[in-house]
Amino acid sequence: MLGRMRSASLSLLVALALAASVVAPRAQSKDEAVKEADRIRAAITVLDEVMAAADKSMPKNILERAEAIAVFPSLVKAGFVVGGQFGRGVISARDTATGQWSSPAFLTVTGGSFGAQIGAQAVDLVLVVQNRRGLENLLNNQFKIGADASVAAGPVGRDASASTDIQLRAQILSYSRSRGLFAGVTLNGSTIRQDRDANERFYGVAYRTKSIVLEKIGGSPDPSGEWKAALAKHAGGLP
Repeated sequence: MLGRMRSASLSLLVALALAASVVAPRAQSKDEAVKEADRIRAAITVLDEVMAAADKSMPKNILERAEAIAVFPSLVKAGFVVGGQFGRGVISARDTATGQWSSPAFLTVTGGSFGAQIGAQAVDLVLVVQNRRGLENLLNNQFKIGADASVAAGPVGRDASASTDIQLRAQILSYSRSRGLFAGVTLNGSTIRQDRDANERFYGVAYRTKSIVLEKIGGSPDPSGEWKAALAKHAGGLP
């Protein structure tokens, strides 16, 4: 009898230990996912604030034709004149058949320099992808601006259009905001990569960024709905 009780107690302890080992990582993942949710909300804030400045916003007609939009809030920049930066951002693509925006996937940007942001300590970066080829290039595991696709400084102003030859040929238009100054910006040598670690923290699985954006894998964890609604508000389409 005593032996059976000891055996049952041992089994219970093993079961509790196994349960703890399963529950603990899930709790940690949930806590870490908060950081990615905060990143999405920061990207929403960048879009809302930029588009609220009618004379210095991104042109509505360009956004309405965008294949995808990526936002990198608060890139940290080091150095003066010649330097580098590191930042994390989110990207969603528009479904050309339904007009619906995808849930956000995560990206990182490193290296290079911002020609129009000398002396800035933190920069918000927005990339407007103009065509499918530009989107597919951007969603590759490692994308180097200027080498893998044509990127040009985007025009500014609600009624402006991508009228120059360079802007018309560019697959991606780039913008930045620093200390209240918003402008099209030239990016030199920056590298953009998918952030599968962030995708895993947010979705629970280390999905490829391309799978989330184009194949709609992963669902829409909060605050994905807020992000898609912001894109629909400023660039048209369905949330």
